[in-house]
Amino acid sequence: MKLTVRVQYAAARAGLPANSSIAKWAGAALQGVRKKRMVLSVRLVGAKEGAILNRRYRAKPGPTNVLSFPFECPPGAHTDVLGDLVICAPVVRREASRQGKAERAHWAHMVVHGILHLRGYDHKNRRDATNMEALEIRILKGLGFPNPYVS
Repeated sequence: MKLTVRVQYAAARAGLPANSSIAKWAGAALQGVRKKRMVLSVRLVGAKEGAILNRRYRAKPGPTNVLSFPFECPPGAHTDVLGDLVICAPVVRREASRQGKAERAHWAHMVVHGILHLRGYDHKNRRDATNMEALEIRILKGLGFPNPYVS
């Protein structure tokens, strides 16, 4: 599969992961998907934009770590677009610090988590959460990161 990842930096770039890292993590989360080509956009934002988007699309106050927007292709049309991820840099940094995790590991987790949402995985009930978390753990382990659910 050929994966094109377009990364937009809408937050100060210092300390943010490189395009190549985001593409690597995204590719790992898409292993096994049977498509020849896929296109994904990832936008790294600050707290203000994160809060605006979280309120608009989830009706929740304040920023969240990652928002996933799957692309819904019109019936009968074909596209390689998977969707968009919006990741809020200050939230990721704060969560990593509070949870005692390496920031890079948490960034990888947010990319993997968001992509699994784009693939249709969810955590609305315990069974679905358990399945999604197991997949995240396996993907992150393959990337050399520890279990994100163990502190």
